[in-house]
Amino acid sequence: MRILFYLACLVGLCAVDANAQQLKTANDSLSYSLGVMVGNSLRQEGYTDLEMEQFKLGLETAYSNVVVLIPTERCESLVREITAQKKMKQYESNKVAGEQFLATNKTRSGVTSLADGMQYEILKAGDGAKPKATDEVLVHYHGTLTDGTIFDSSVDRGQPISFPLNQVISGWTEILQLMPVGSKWRVYIPYNLAYGDRPAGPHIKPYSTLIFEIELLGIN
Repeated sequence: MRILFYLACLVGLCAVDANAQQLKTANDSLSYSLGVMVGNSLRQEGYTDLEMEQFKLGLETAYSNVVVLIPTERCESLVREITAQKKMKQYESNKVAGEQFLATNKTRSGVTSLADGMQYEILKAGDGAKPKATDEVLVHYHGTLTDGTIFDSSVDRGQPISFPLNQVISGWTEILQLMPVGSKWRVYIPYNLAYGDRPAGPHIKPYSTLIFEIELLGIN
């Protein structure tokens, strides 16, 4: 058995060596490296069931600049449509969990629901001015997922942050315009007013509902 194992290893090494020997020039290595990068990117994006012959055909026709079987514009829209479908299927549980959480949360005393699905509760009332979308604000915040996972917190860092209000997720742009300076609110933001179908950092997955405790310290 041990001899068979060594033989199998040798065969595998020979196969690797044989492939490596095909890379005789710098351009060979560059071409192979580009293929590896494309392959890694596709795999990481979840394209694990591609028809490789059709993929290679599309790659070759586009690279050779000959007439393609599907117009480029349609290729782009097709990829967007199917990618969105795959992503929705993969992360549908996040969407459902968020919707269920918000449906239950809006029944709690003290929680206000807005027409677009966002919710908030006032932890501390302020009496200052309310910012406009074009203002820059100074805030402290603590962000979690619905399961309590902390994904970002200026409070934990001990340093408030300033930013233009029209350069953040739409949920923040909307809710902060309702908050007087000096307020501290807990805000519940549905996925479509947060990052939508996009991930953000290591913890926020597509279709995630986000919870923020936001303290509006000032308008710059």
